Amino acid sequence: MRPVRTALLVLGSCCLLAAVVGPVRALGEASRVELRAVAVADFEEPRPTARRRLAWEVRQRTSIDTRLQPGRSRLDDPAVFESPLLYWAGDRAFPPLSNGELVGLRRFIDFGGMLLVDDAAPDDDGFDRSIRRALRRALGAGSLRPIPRDHTLYRSFYLLDRPVGRVQGPPHLEGVERGGRMAVVYSRHDLGGAWARDNLGTWQHAVVPGGERQRELAIRLGVNLVMYALCLDYKDDQVHAPFIMRRRGGSP
Repeated sequence: MRPVRTALLVLGSCCLLAAVVGPVRALGEASRVELRAVAVADFEEPRPTARRRLAWEVRQRTSIDTRLQPGRSRLDDPAVFESPLLYWAGDRAFPPLSNGELVGLRRFIDFGGMLLVDDAAPDDDGFDRSIRRALRRALGAGSLRPIPRDHTLYRSFYLLDRPVGRVQGPPHLEGVERGGRMAVVYSRHDLGGAWARDNLGTWQHAVVPGGERQRELAIRLGVNLVMYALCLDYKDDQVHAPFIMRRRGGSP
């Protein structure tokens, strides 16, 4: 459990450097940021190449050193505490979490981790019903709320106006706040569908209605979410505002 808090403290102190300097060489595989996936029952990951692609994009666009072959863990596996960020994608209903999984999820959140939930089938309410049930049982009723459009996660690296993924989806993300930080971010935009790319470099899913521009914005949102998970709200401090505007040129 302690590695989550330790990782957040160490990585948080390095986030300004991640946006300013060139690539920072890691001390080894264990020091690289992993976009670890949540495994539930025997369900396959709906977009199996998405996390690898996002890890590559984060590595190329920032100086954050990521693992390009991220793993998966059940919520009752202590290995989930080795990463400050968990990615939970689904495209169908899943069975209720066990007590051990509920405890693991609650502790991961309470000890400083961030969970990114991605509905890969937003036109079907199966996964949506199941994930809301799981979060309600683990974190309490009414935990999920719309995230305001001026939240830090929309400007933690790129300046963005709204969330998009493989589909345009709703104009907001939902989230669960803990201690002034967004501990859970829930997207019904199929972010992974916009990120997924095969080994030959071919994008695996069409992005609608905005095409390749929308795909790029979905990738930028993914980068922002990773940066936010590592740095939390440090860019709320106005001392960074001039730097942000110079770095972004005032537009996404």
